[in-house]
Amino acid sequence: MLKSILDFLAEGILLADRDGRFMFINRVARSILGIDSRGLAMSEWSETCECYLPGGVTRIALRDLPLARALSGESVDEMELLVRKTDQPDGIWIIAKASPLSNEAGVLCGAVMVFRDVSTKREEEERFRTFANAVEQTADSIVITNRSGTIHYVNPAFEQTTGYSRAESIGRTPAILKSGVHEAEFYRDIWATIVSGKAFRGTIANRKKNGEIYFAEQTITPIRDGAGQITQFVAVTKDMTEQRKLQEREYQMKLARAVQQQFYGISAPTVEGFDMAGGTFPADETGGDYFDFVSLPKGCIGISIGDVSGHGISSALLMVELRSYLRAFAAKSLDISEILRLVNSALVCDLDQANFATLFLCRLHPPSQSMIYASAGHTPGYILGVDGAVKQVLPSIDIPLGVIPERTFGCSAEIRLEPGEILALLTDGITDTERPDEKQFGASRALEFIQEHRQDSAQQIIRGLLEAVRSFADGLPQRDDITAVICKKNR
Repeated sequence: MLKSILDFLAEGILLADRDGRFMFINRVARSILGIDSRGLAMSEWSETCECYLPGGVTRIALRDLPLARALSGESVDEMELLVRKTDQPDGIWIIAKASPLSNEAGVLCGAVMVFRDVSTKREEEERFRTFANAVEQTADSIVITNRSGTIHYVNPAFEQTTGYSRAESIGRTPAILKSGVHEAEFYRDIWATIVSGKAFRGTIANRKKNGEIYFAEQTITPIRDGAGQITQFVAVTKDMTEQRKLQEREYQMKLARAVQQQFYGISAPTVEGFDMAGGTFPADETGGDYFDFVSLPKGCIGISIGDVSGHGISSALLMVELRSYLRAFAAKSLDISEILRLVNSALVCDLDQANFATLFLCRLHPPSQSMIYASAGHTPGYILGVDGAVKQVLPSIDIPLGVIPERTFGCSAEIRLEPGEILALLTDGITDTERPDEKQFGASRALEFIQEHRQDSAQQIIRGLLEAVRSFADGLPQRDDITAVICKKNR
């Protein structure tokens, strides 16, 4: 009867005599340890069944097994070990207790070991540790509240994002993050959704401890107990502030790009005896390079090309401002030196010390086929003769715009354009373009291209030159805006 009772127990029971031979093995012990019969010595069993310390790496010596220690007179309490057998290479985790047995005379006559299988419990604990580590280490904020909304847990990401420590958060409600951006109705709708058992997903503007507002993509999920009752809410929040800033910047860039494209698409004026064109390849969606053809008083034409420091949306907006000022002042004056002075004075008020603009402004008088120019720190222009050779270099005359208030600017003497000659204006995006071996395109290659294609139209020369520059780069990313203007005096 006792044997039957012991066989029905959930724990394994193993009894050994003083020589270490198994005298009794219940059903659970036979299953876990793989011992089939009485009389087997513990030393024989240990040859086919390996035992390891927690960690599953260090094998336990025979003398250190719980039953062996009990046979030496020691009581062993709650020893964890991994048992590996041939048919179970992953092993079974057990918690074992062992005690020595003595006869009526107090003489050691054997030992008993009682143990239980804790593999399932250990797996559950490991899964919980994995889950806990994931929650603790995830980059998203996690908050757990009870059904009334009181915070019970926050992970480190929540502390880092919001500035509230765990101690400052637990016991309070998520209302500590209210930004004032949303109406009370917004929060009531969220609460109504989650208490009804539905998950909430949406973007919320929250406020950090330091007062800074951040945008969070949040999911709040109700957690139910075994009876189906909502007991907790789990909120997982991803900080979307940087993504929203990027989206806003991209939106602004598209707007600026749309405005700029209107300027780049303006056709050159039709002037008897001349063929003019301009073109640009911005480095970004928006660029800081600028070219324009402006009507001046008394039938003159203003030809301009400029380069605003940097590139991107700030440079693009500054380019638009430069163009507006230039057109406004050019409508009232033929004096290009005075036009540059006025543009400079206007820009100085709007720019910080890190920003400036270079500008080449030419006044063309078609009836006399002559021109004068002013250059505020811009890349040299060139006049190519009928044979394509450089007839005259047009260097910068003054400093860039937007640097010194109330600056006066000079201009060149009158220059006559003969039939077949070409005025070529470039930005440094052309001359400074590099290929993988770090050699630059340079002004000489640009002038050589114009010389070879001088029989083409101005528009064809522009298009071909810009394509030649990008081809020269041989796949390297474009670092600066590429712009050119061509004015041909027809034969």
